[in-house]
This record gives sequence, structure tokens and C-alpha cells, in this order.
Amino acid sequence: MPTYTPPLRDMQFVLHEMLHVENVLKNLPQHADIDAETIDSILEEGGKFCAEVLYPLNRVGDTEGCKHDKQTGNVTTPTGFKEAYKQFVEAGWGGLGMDPNYGGQGLPHVVHSAFMEMMNSANQAWTMYPGLSHGAYNALSAFGTPEQKNLYLPKLVSGEWTGTMCLTEPHAGTDLGILKTKAEPQGDGTYAITGTKIFISAGEHDMSQNIIHLVLARLPDAPAGTKGISLFIVPKFVPDADGKPGARNAVKCGAIEHKMGIHGNATCVMNFDGAIGTLVGAPNKGLNAMFVMMNSARLGVGMQSVGLAEVAYQNSLAYAKERLQSRSLTGTKAPNKPADPIIVHPDVRRMLLTQKAYVEAARAFSYWAGLAIDLEHKHPDEAVRKDNADLVALLTPVIKGFITDNGYESTTLAMQVLGGHGYIAEWGLEQHVRDARINMIYEGTNTIQALDLLGRKVLGDMGAKLMKLGKAMQEALKPFADNPAMQEFLAPFNALQSEVQRLTMEIGQKAMKNPDEVGAAAVPYLRVIGHLVFSFAWCYAAGVALTRQDSGDDFYKAKLATARFYFAKLYPESAFHIGAARSGSSTLMAMDEALF
Repeated sequence: MPTYTPPLRDMQFVLHEMLHVENVLKNLPQHADIDAETIDSILEEGGKFCAEVLYPLNRVGDTEGCKHDKQTGNVTTPTGFKEAYKQFVEAGWGGLGMDPNYGGQGLPHVVHSAFMEMMNSANQAWTMYPGLSHGAYNALSAFGTPEQKNLYLPKLVSGEWTGTMCLTEPHAGTDLGILKTKAEPQGDGTYAITGTKIFISAGEHDMSQNIIHLVLARLPDAPAGTKGISLFIVPKFVPDADGKPGARNAVKCGAIEHKMGIHGNATCVMNFDGAIGTLVGAPNKGLNAMFVMMNSARLGVGMQSVGLAEVAYQNSLAYAKERLQSRSLTGTKAPNKPADPIIVHPDVRRMLLTQKAYVEAARAFSYWAGLAIDLEHKHPDEAVRKDNADLVALLTPVIKGFITDNGYESTTLAMQVLGGHGYIAEWGLEQHVRDARINMIYEGTNTIQALDLLGRKVLGDMGAKLMKLGKAMQEALKPFADNPAMQEFLAPFNALQSEVQRLTMEIGQKAMKNPDEVGAAAVPYLRVIGHLVFSFAWCYAAGVALTRQDSGDDFYKAKLATARFYFAKLYPESAFHIGAARSGSSTLMAMDEALF
């Protein structure tokens, strides 16, 4: 039957042996007193909550789903969800990385990232309820007035209230410039919000006292397009003079979507019928605030796929060690049994090692980005903050796009390892596949991430951010450069970095003549950059493991073996995608629409 064990050993390896987070945090005044022991104890306790409370509810949420009362618009979450959320709030897990001034624990973002990984392994659908609150918190922290912050942030931090982001409309997904929701000034500083939003995760539920919707809408005199979008706070219950939930606002869930996966999360159609809202930030500047929330969500989606890939790998590995099927091609390996366990077969090992290589590199990559977020916001040196802000901006679409692509592949491989049993619900793998599929779609499809990476983040500044990434990676690998044993890892990494530089220049030159070249190259280009970062992660992991392979701890031997597998079997995909990116747009755009 399905199981989940928090991968604390590998998490500690990344945090302490690769990133040395406790040393980095000493340079941040807010976190200077946080040591490795504190981080480990927090994650150990968090892992217990995830494995013992959230994971048993994962299949419950999938089979029960959410229930919608059409008359009242109320939504009831699956059995146990509300009780688990109460435990979550009482333990203070929601405020782990949030500002102590609003009741948070003020821990580093990188620690929050590690905890989110475990939550998503245990129960992605449940985790989305408090997860959306982090995006709302970030947006209001950056753009809210002092009054808005004092009213809403303590409640979001405590978990008493939850948040949503309301962007998509039936006719407007990624193209927010054509959204129609209206905001009419009421003369008292509030606005009447009218319109319909769809695909609103956690838009309505019974887990918190109040739900704070952040809604994009247009003022009456707003200019057309994205320059005329404003952001509004629209609470489910309008707070009274004491800051407590007061009158029910004119916002209602009209329906919940029947989805392929994440059944335990209420994906809502939200109807705003003159609902009371207050403006966040300046008029017609709503996208600036919303992108803070969206970027937070995109990083969160990457962690969803790290979590799903991990739990899927654990269960397929356990099955492969127990399932007896045929004999090894090189001779019997379990003579006392009627057949050998399937882990002896080369292709089963390929599927397992692909999962292992992808999830461990994704963990290292996403934690590295999490630490960069801490440096971006908290380092006393402005130049360091700027450099890390550029890294985070560049890496966000890669985390969202590359990790979710690999996460879906990993869950399908895990299901394949189980064969027919993987296709049957009781083993849990088919749910992981269905849940993982949405991660490639929401918060901006992976094609949108690829266009953002190549068009905005790379070509938009003539490769400045990409050069910063290259410099940061080379600097991190310097301690291993003189070790001859590292050349099997460093040589392909260095070769790919040089190839990326040439490829980027070629695409940029072609794009100046034909913008379609960016659209044609973007998706394979993102795969190439993803492998560049993953090959860096495996170089660094191998460098650490080489220094400790004689320690007697087989963990380091496994690291080296997985690194070698990655460079032999997965890294070569980058050459294919380099060729695809170079092939241009002509074969895509030449055929007349009528010929399709």
C-alpha cells in the first residue's frame, strides 16, 4: 500500500553539505542565530505532520472530492481536511517563513521551501489551501497600505484567514489585457466589483473563518489592455470595525470544476456581483502587485512537482524491490524465490534512476533558489540583493517549467514500474500522475514559462541575467575544479555552458529579423537551460560526494552513481533540444492553416 517517508537525509545533504545554509544565513541579520540543528528539528517535526496527518488524507481527498451547495454557494472539503487544517494552524506551520511583526516565525524562505516539498508529497490538493495564502501575503506585503497590512497580514499569517488569486476569466486566460471584470468607485474609498472568474483554486471552502480574494478588475476610465488593470482585496466576509469577519460580501462560488486530478482542492467559478473591494497599490498598476503573487505561486508549483516526484519514486522503488517477475538476464539473483525482484532488470533501473536523478537535482536546484530569495530580500549589501533578485527572476520560469515537466515524467515512470498495479487506484500512483499533470498548466503554462525565460529574462536584457547565472555556477564549483576525479562531471557541464552561450546569440540574432524565432525556440531552449542547471547541481553534489565516498556511508556512493547516470542517460537530451531550438520557425509557420 502507498507510503511516504520524508527524505530528511537528502534534504539535510542539500541544505548543509551543498548549500551550507547555516553559514550563508550568518550574513543575514534576521537569521544569524539559526543553526543546522534548529533547521533539522523543524523539518523533522514538519515531516511528522506531513506523513502522519496529511498523507493519510491524500486518497480520501481524491475519492471524495469537494461538495458544492448550489443554493448557498458553500463548499465542503473532504473528510478530515478541516481537522488537519486546524492542527496546521494551531502548530503555527502557516507562518513558518513570514514576518514576526505580523505573527510569523521569521524563518528563512529556504526552510519554508523544504517544508512545502514535504507537504506536497503528502497531499498536494490539501496544501493548495494554505499555499495560496502565501502569494496573497507576499502581494499585500509589497503593495498594501499600512492599514491593509495590519488588517489582513496577521490573519493570513496565523491561518485564520486564507487567500486566493482571481485572474482568469472565461474568455481571458494568459491574455489578461482582455479581462472584463469591473470596479466601480463607491465614493467611500471602496469599489463595487462585478464579474466572473474561473479556475480559482481554494476559492471557496470550509477550512478558515474568511477567504481574502485578490481580484484583477478594471476601473471605469481604465485604458485598454494590461495598462488598465487594477488589483483589489475582496473578502468573503467584510471585516467589521474590530477586524473580525462581518457581513457576507457579494461574492459566491457558482460551481466547482470536475477535474482530472487534485480533487481535494476546490477549483471554483467565482461570481462577483457588486462585491465590496478595496484597491491595492496604484490604480491601473495591478499587474505589478499580481506578478508578486504569481511568481510566488510559480515557485510553489515547482515545489509541488518536487514533492510528487519524491513520493512517486519512493513507492515505485519499494514495489520494484518486492515484486517478483522473471529472472535476471545475467543469471538468477534470488535463488530462494520463484523469480527475481524486478529491480534487477535494466529498464526498471532506468525508470527508477531517472526519477531519482530528476527529483534530487530538482531538490538541490529549488533549495538553491530558495536561498537566493533569502539573499534577495535580506542581505545588507544592495549589490548582493540585486544579483540574487536577477537570479530568482531568471530561474523562476525554469523551476516552474522544467521541474514540472520532469515531475510529470517521473510520476508516469513510477506508474510504469508498477505495471497494471500502477493503473489501479489502490496503489496511489495513478493519482500522482493525474495530480502532477496540472502543474504543467496552471500559473502560466510551461510554454508561457519558456517564452518568459527566452524572451524576457534572457534576450530582454541581452543575456545579462544568464551571464550572472553562469558566473554564480562557476564560482560555486571552483573548490572542485582541481580534482581530476571531477572531470567526468565538469567537462560536460562546461561544454553545455559554452553551447548555451552560442545558442543564445544565434536565437537573438534571428529573432531581430523574425520574432517568431523566439516562439519556435522557447520550449526546447527552456529544456536546455534546465539541463544546464541540473548538470550544475549534479556536479556540485558529485564534488561533495567524492570527498566523502570513503566515509563508510553508502549515501555518498549512491550520489555518485546517480550523478553518473544523469550525465550518461539524461544530459544527452540537451543536444536534441539544442538542435530543435536551432531548427527555426520555418517548418512550424510555413504550412497554410487550411492544410491542417
